[in-house]
Amino acid sequence: MSSYSAAVERLYALGHELHHGPGRKFDLAHMRTLCRALGDPQNKFPSVLIAGTNGKGSTAATLASILLASGTHVGLYTSPHLLRVNERICVDGEPIDDEDFLASYQRVTHAAGTLVERGELPHLPSFFETLTAMAFDFFAGSGIDIAVLEVGMGGRLDATNIVEPIVSIVTDIDLDHQKYLGETIAAITREKAGIFRPGVTAITLPQHPEANQVLGERMLELGARAVSASRNVAPLTPSDAPACFRLQLLGEEVEIASPLAGRHQLRNLALAITAAEELAAGGFRITAASIARGVRQTRWPGRFQRYAAQAGRPEIIVDVAHNPAGAWALRAVLNEQLGERPLVLLFGVMADKAVTEIAQILWPVMAHVVLTRTAENPRAAAIDELDAIAQSLGVSHTRSSSVEEGLRLAGERARELGANAAVVIAGSIYVAGEAMRRLQ
Repeated sequence: MSSYSAAVERLYALGHELHHGPGRKFDLAHMRTLCRALGDPQNKFPSVLIAGTNGKGSTAATLASILLASGTHVGLYTSPHLLRVNERICVDGEPIDDEDFLASYQRVTHAAGTLVERGELPHLPSFFETLTAMAFDFFAGSGIDIAVLEVGMGGRLDATNIVEPIVSIVTDIDLDHQKYLGETIAAITREKAGIFRPGVTAITLPQHPEANQVLGERMLELGARAVSASRNVAPLTPSDAPACFRLQLLGEEVEIASPLAGRHQLRNLALAITAAEELAAGGFRITAASIARGVRQTRWPGRFQRYAAQAGRPEIIVDVAHNPAGAWALRAVLNEQLGERPLVLLFGVMADKAVTEIAQILWPVMAHVVLTRTAENPRAAAIDELDAIAQSLGVSHTRSSSVEEGLRLAGERARELGANAAVVIAGSIYVAGEAMRRLQ
C-alpha cells in the first residue's frame, strides 16, 4: 500500500456498517490480539472512555479542548467523521496528517495480515477495529499525556474498550442500534455500562429511569466510584440566550461560555467539566481558568453549524441529528434560536434508523421538506420510502436525486418563502458531511 488514497480506499473496502463487516461478531479478544502484536500501544497512555447514545462526541471534544487549554498533550479519537477520515484521530486539536495516517495504517495492517497467516486471527480486523488500532498506535508514537476516546457503538464489546480508563463517562442514552444493542433502554444501558471499571470514576447524569437503574446497579456491582455531573449543569436561562453562566470550579468562580448551541449541550458540557475536575484531582494540571478557556475554544463541526446567508443563498444550518433523541434536540434548538422563521429541511437518513419517528418529530415544523439520499453509504434510505412517509404525514415535500441537487432545491424553496427563511440539513451524518463539502 504505497499511497494515502489507496490506504483510505482499502479501509473502506473492509466495510464500515456499524463498525463491523457482514457476519462479524463483536469480540474484544481479536482486538487485544491485534494490539498485542503492535506492542499494546493503548497501555502507553491514560485514557478517558466515553459511551452514550447522543452527546458523546460533543463531550469528548469539549474535554479534549479543556485538556489542550491546560497545556496537556492530548489525543482525541471520535467517530464517525464529517469530511475526511483523518478527523477521527487528532492530537492537540489537529487531525493526523496523511503521511502519518499511511504509516500507521501500514503498521496495523501488516500486523493483522501476519496474525491471519499464523491463524491467530480468524479474519482481518474491521474498518472500525483497524482505525481504533491506528489511533492507539499513533497516540503512543506521539507521546501524548492522555487520550479522550469516544466509543463507537455500545461499550462492553466496542473496540475502544480494551483500554483501562482512568475515568469513564456515560452520556444520555436512548434507543439506537437496537439490532446490536437490544430493544430496550435497559438492555442498551447494560452495553454502555460495560466501560465501567472497579474503583474507577464513573461520571453520569440523571436521565431515563431505566438507564439510571442499570447504571446505578452496575456501578455498585463493580465498586466503581460514582460521580454525578449534576452540580455543573447550567441553570435555566431564557431559551434564546447563549450558554453563558458562572460556576464554582476547583475553588474558584469562573464564567463558562460554550459555543455549542442548544440546551441539550449543557448536559454534555457538565459531563466534560466534571471529568476535568476529576482529572485535576488526579494530578493533571487543570485550573478553573483553563477549564473556562477550553470550553470557550471548543470546536465540534456539524452540531447546529450555521452558514450565514450570502447573495443568492439563504442561511443554512447543518446538524448531524440522526435518531429520535437527536431530532428532538434539534427541534428544540431550532425553536430557541430561530423562533418562527420559515424553515426548509433537506433530509436524508440511513434505512436502519427510526426513520418514521425522526420524520414525525422534525417534518411537521418545516414549511417544506426536500428528500434526498447520499451516494456515500449503501445503507441510505430510498427516496421512495421517504416519499411514502411524507405523503402519510401530509407534509409539503420535494424529491431530489442527490445531496447536491437537494441543496439547490432547498435553497430555491427557501428563497420563495422570503428573506427570513433558512435551510436546515439533518437526518444523517453522511448527508451532513456531503453537504458541508459542497458548502465549503
